Amino acid sequence: MKLHGYFRSSASYRVRIALNLKRLTPEHLPHHLRKGEQCAPNYLAINPQGLVPTLEDDAGAILTQSLAIIEWLDETHPNPPLLPTDPLRRAKVRAFAQAIACDTHPVQNLKVLARLRQLGLPEEKVTEWAAWANREGLAACEILIAQEPGPFCFGETPTLADLCLVPQLANARRFGVDVAAYPRLLKAEAAARQVKAFADAAPDKQPDAE
Repeated sequence: MKLHGYFRSSASYRVRIALNLKRLTPEHLPHHLRKGEQCAPNYLAINPQGLVPTLEDDAGAILTQSLAIIEWLDETHPNPPLLPTDPLRRAKVRAFAQAIACDTHPVQNLKVLARLRQLGLPEEKVTEWAAWANREGLAACEILIAQEPGPFCFGETPTLADLCLVPQLANARRFGVDVAAYPRLLKAEAAARQVKAFADAAPDKQPDAE
């Protein structure tokens, strides 16, 4: 199994956590996003979007998109499960994860910020945009799990929701967001930080970290 990623990519970070929880050890193949390595022809041949992560299984099948990869991992390596068995709870976990992975992260990712710079926005405005996107998304997520007892987002064990939350909080801090405004999210993050699979997946623990 091979994982194409980048140490600071929050989408790659999500998948690294999942792999660690499943006790899987793929070969890690870094692609430096700021140097444009994700646009190299040989990489575009396996991921035409030019995004990370991409997972190659042992048979050579190619999987893209972090949530699809994580759900495939959960279906093919079911222990520990990353989604509840109850259909309603599964939907709630997926909704939380998608609020981050589909509606928050893409608005502040490297590709969008690069386009804002191309359009002439000064760097402080680009950073303000990214901070705004994080605040909007995290504020909604705070409400989504406000009544969940925890300590994780949805109960006593980590789920897909936590795999999305922890990297997004890291992003928010990079853009200067005061995350103290989200105490329920921080409670879930604190629980995750006690889990080795999360700690080992952190950007600063990766071999390609700068």
